[in-house]
Amino acid sequence: MEPVSSSFAFIVIIVAIALLFDFTNGMQDAANSVATIVSTRVLSPRQAVVWAAFFNFIAFLFFGTHVATTIGTGLIDINVVNPHVIFCGLISAIIWNILTVYWGIPASASHALIGGYMGASVARAGFGIIIVKGWVKVGSFIFIAPMLGMVPGNLLMILTTWLVRNQPLRKINLWS
Repeated sequence: MEPVSSSFAFIVIIVAIALLFDFTNGMQDAANSVATIVSTRVLSPRQAVVWAAFFNFIAFLFFGTHVATTIGTGLIDINVVNPHVIFCGLISAIIWNILTVYWGIPASASHALIGGYMGASVARAGFGIIIVKGWVKVGSFIFIAPMLGMVPGNLLMILTTWLVRNQPLRKINLWS
């Protein structure tokens, strides 16, 4: 039986660290995706977690892997990325997630991961490895995405309010 190589062991550690990051990502997302459904008693905590996990798992089937492709190949020269860069990016994202939860600062775990990835890559090879076009896309959608959600959300709220305007509150609560 051959001994386990140190590079294989390091990859296993990186996978474990990635799972730890996923846990901190869940800490960030719980308030957004699960707490509202549970606090309104639409679903039990267990149902809400299963529901969120299921839809997070199958989302790529409906929305594709464009975000993963951009992160994987569109932000940093891929030739710079190695297990050490991935390790350092994950560790910095985990630290940031824990600090923002501790300080009560709203933050995006996904953006923490992207920032950690960039920081580790720049530390390894300098600023020349940054693909500016990809960062412009990511930066733009930090502002565009909330608008994409707000406009249809407001339209849906106006439509719903108009549809139930003459209904008794008891009946509206039953529908919700």
